[in-house]
Amino acid sequence: MSKQLILDLPKRTSLGRGDFFISHSNALAVALIEDWQNWPNRKHILYGAKGSGKTHLSHVWANMAGAAVIPAADLSRHDITELAQTNIAVDDLDQIAGDMAAEQAMFHLHNLIAAQGNFILVTGRTDPSKWPLALPDLASRLQGSRAATLADPDDSLFIALLAKLFSDRQLFPAPDVLQYLLTRCDRSFEQAQFIVDELDRQALAEHRNITRRFAAEVLDKLAVD
Repeated sequence: MSKQLILDLPKRTSLGRGDFFISHSNALAVALIEDWQNWPNRKHILYGAKGSGKTHLSHVWANMAGAAVIPAADLSRHDITELAQTNIAVDDLDQIAGDMAAEQAMFHLHNLIAAQGNFILVTGRTDPSKWPLALPDLASRLQGSRAATLADPDDSLFIALLAKLFSDRQLFPAPDVLQYLLTRCDRSFEQAQFIVDELDRQALAEHRNITRRFAAEVLDKLAVD
C-alpha cells in the first residue's frame, strides 16, 4: 500500500495568479486588483486578516503592473526617490504606525509616486480608517483612497486555502482530510494556517501520514489542550 512520504522540507509559497483561488468572499477585491489601470488617483488599498492573501495579490499585481513590492517596515532604509520611479506595492502599512521615520518615508513616497504619475498599492490588516498613524498628512491621503477588503473565507475558499497551505509544504492529503477539517475548524485564515502548521509539525514528530484519523486525533488533542 502506498504511503504519504513525510519529510521536513522547506515551505515554498506559491504567489502566481493561478495559485490564488477566487470565491464569493474575495471576488470583488480580486477584480479591483485586475482593474488596476482604472484606480482612482492611481492608488488602491487592500486589507484583510493575516494570511488572507494580501501579499499574494500584491505580487500578482506587481507582475501585471511591472511594480516593485516592499514591506512598509523597510521604507526608511531605501532611497525613496528611486522607489518612486516605478509602480510600487507597499505591504503591511498599518504595522508601521508610530514609527515616524517609516511614516515620513511613506509620505514622501506617496507624493513622489503621484508626481511621477505612477501607481501605488498599499496593504494592511485592518480598515485603513482605523490605522493609528502618527503623521496626519499621511493619514489624510490614505483615507481618501479607495479600499477593498479580503473577507473571511467561505467554505469553498477555506478548502482551497487548506489545500494551498499543505501544497506549500509539499504535502497532499486526501480530499476526505480537507472535508473533515472544514467540519471542525473555524473559517478564518489564521485558523487554517495554525491547523496546517500543527498537522505538519506533529506528522513529522510522529512519523505519520496526514490522514483523516490522524487529523481527528490532533484536533481532539488541541481541543483538550
